Amino acid sequence: MTKLPQRFSLESRRVLVTGATGYLGRAMARGLAELGATVLINGRTPERVEEVVADLRGMELAAIPAVFDINDEDAVRQWFAQNGGAPLHGLVNNAYAGGAGSIETAAEDDYRNSYEVSLVSAHRLLQHALPGLRAAVNECGQAAVVNIGSMYGMVSPDQRVYPGKRAANPPFYGAAKAALLQWTRYAACEFGGEGIRVNAISPGPFPSESVQASSPDFVSTLAGKVPMGRIGQAIEIQGPLSFLISDASSFVNGANLVVDGGWTCW
Repeated sequence: MTKLPQRFSLESRRVLVTGATGYLGRAMARGLAELGATVLINGRTPERVEEVVADLRGMELAAIPAVFDINDEDAVRQWFAQNGGAPLHGLVNNAYAGGAGSIETAAEDDYRNSYEVSLVSAHRLLQHALPGLRAAVNECGQAAVVNIGSMYGMVSPDQRVYPGKRAANPPFYGAAKAALLQWTRYAACEFGGEGIRVNAISPGPFPSESVQASSPDFVSTLAGKVPMGRIGQAIEIQGPLSFLISDASSFVNGANLVVDGGWTCW
């Protein structure tokens, strides 16, 4: 039996991270790379992807650009046709795009767009990634998919912490993330038997650096709602994600690992 440090190692593993140019995505990619993975950096904008790749390579970490739009079925198919033959040991469905709002202010298309980028894209990517994931299972016994949900897929935002309905965390975001969590459980049951584990992480309050700098009062209010008395920092998503991608979580399947400082425990 391998020792625990070896089971956490991601040496010789290839992991695709979508939305890897964002605040949490960059931290996820770096954490995986620091454990030895070759991280495929996904994003729509070549310049931003190359920036992240260059940063990681500057730290002597392994990173490869994976420039395509996860919402474009043809682009996804083309990328996997060109790059999907090699084993893919991990897939992290992290990308999201959408605005703020409330039931009163949201448009119907907001729900459709949120559902598309959260759930339909995860479905699309898993389908196209299956040959690579199965090749990874044949190579080392397992592969892992991690879907990035949210605490707001579990509980409702407290609209009192926002300056108004148009600035609130929106209903379509939480609804799409709740759907993603259910899809995670379904996928875990469908593919677990062949060695492809599917789990989720639901982050809590992780406001971006720009929000932390521009809205300190809002950040303080968020911190006051967390039992630990503070917001999360991007590096604190690295450990939970690395655990679920690595062999250290070899019997964890269909789980939702909540990383919210206790927010959903109140």
